[in-house]
Amino acid sequence: MKLIIAVVQGEDAQRTVHALTDKGISSTRVSSTGGFLQQGNVTLLIGIEETQVATALEIIRENCHERSRYLTPVPPLAEPGEFLLAYPVEVQVGGATVFVVPVDSLEKI
Repeated sequence: MKLIIAVVQGEDAQRTVHALTDKGISSTRVSSTGGFLQQGNVTLLIGIEETQVATALEIIRENCHERSRYLTPVPPLAEPGEFLLAYPVEVQVGGATVFVVPVDSLEKI
């Protein structure tokens, strides 16, 4: 048995869960936040047989894409009389961070 812990961007989560379910792979979805952007993520917990790990990882790869976004950073506090402009910055968001760890026991109750 293996436990796949996949941290995916919020907008990729539903598509990924549906694709996993279509292949008979169940998952538990936990809302989370992280990264320097502090944007919404979803952590998927997937208890799976070792023979299905490659299938699950391929589904995650197909549904979690990295993409560019333009964000306007919060300007630092300025001294009185100073005027600071914040310009949009291109950042990469999306993709997935995936951990695959061994599991001694899995029980569905």
